[in-house]
Amino acid sequence: MHEQKMQVLQGTVSKLLRRNATTNLKKALGKIHPADIAHLFRYFDIHEQKTLLELTPELDRVADVLAELEPESWPQIAELLDRDYLISIVHEMADDDSAVFIRSLPEDLAEHILTELHDDQSEDVEHLLGYDEETAGSIMSTDVFSLDQDISVRHAIESLQDSEDYEMVFYVYVTDEHNHLVGVLSLRQLLTVPPSTKLADIMSTNVMRVRADMDQEEVAQLVAKYNILAIPVVDDQGKLLGLITVDDVIDVMRDEATEDILRMAGTSEEELLLGYKSFQIARLRLPWLLTTLIGGVITGTLMWYYRATLEQVIMLISFIPVITGMGGNVGGQTSTILVRGFATGRIDFSMIRQVFLKELRVGLIMGLACGSVIAVVASIWHKNLFLGMVVGVAMVTAITVAACMGVVVTAFFKKIGVDPAIASSPFVQTVNDITGIMIYFSTATLFLSYLT
Repeated sequence: MHEQKMQVLQGTVSKLLRRNATTNLKKALGKIHPADIAHLFRYFDIHEQKTLLELTPELDRVADVLAELEPESWPQIAELLDRDYLISIVHEMADDDSAVFIRSLPEDLAEHILTELHDDQSEDVEHLLGYDEETAGSIMSTDVFSLDQDISVRHAIESLQDSEDYEMVFYVYVTDEHNHLVGVLSLRQLLTVPPSTKLADIMSTNVMRVRADMDQEEVAQLVAKYNILAIPVVDDQGKLLGLITVDDVIDVMRDEATEDILRMAGTSEEELLLGYKSFQIARLRLPWLLTTLIGGVITGTLMWYYRATLEQVIMLISFIPVITGMGGNVGGQTSTILVRGFATGRIDFSMIRQVFLKELRVGLIMGLACGSVIAVVASIWHKNLFLGMVVGVAMVTAITVAACMGVVVTAFFKKIGVDPAIASSPFVQTVNDITGIMIYFSTATLFLSYLT
């Protein structure tokens, strides 16, 4: 239903653009949700996007559209916009969105925008830019609503009624005189106690919080695990610095998931921006393709090493693709599950032993099932019972080893600080191709006298 709606909108906007119907286009864009306008951008080239952005009425709506666009597209469109107009848009953005946007721009343009912003906003944005990228501090909003622990509920409610300029108020955070985070209140609590009650008497001191230097992916995991709508950010001394809300967390989870999927495929998000630029895209994909190529050369070398076995029992060649293919698939499945487990926090290194033993059992069960089938096929096809036994045993061993290798390789990458999503790329396939060939021909060589 949503896709049909977007197709209708895209058709309408395209017609208005072609006819240069500026007035009607402004009216249409004024009625479309900023997120939908940002979605429409993918159907138009960069110059048409610039036109749509400039025709969108009200600067705050334009700021919302810009914030909804993919961050990778920001530098290109920012370079096309008039500098003063761009600064006006950034001024309407929330501080955390402004910081992320400015961080993506070329250094000279970013410095120009920071210089031209109003003093207060410029200071807040520069403060956020001071945190490392992909940390809690870099995505938090500094417009966090907090109250002193010594004020009464009556004064707290009055302050809440005047809190329009702050980030969404899901909870009331309570601080001491030095701005240390000491407690939290729900809005319901404020409405169900006597107005003269002090906040210190009803607040919960068990506050879920994160440090400003915590990785944004860990923050997302905490929010998802405890089902909270926002999480405060503090410094080393526990002073309240800002707030990360669930909408920021959703963006982080989406970006991290996209990054993992692309890395598992042996490429990166940069490819999404290259459109149809074949040479640049090929340059991004080639490193992992070359890894597969090297693995293929090693596999070929192993087959040459076992050429005597292959020459004596040429029918062994029939099952090479089956052995390597099944091992690669099983290893990929295991690695993908482990990558996702690490990403969501459901798996950590304290559980690796149990995960390894589980995958060992699963691999053995799948190996026995597939090995039995291929043993029967080989025996009937080549009318050789011993060949069926060799292929069956090799299949069971290869699948079991592949399942275990999926755990070992992924955990190794995670341990040395490399994104484990890389382990689900051609690397696992290559490792399992090599081990599969070694297992297959070693088994055949061991039983060579029976096969001949």
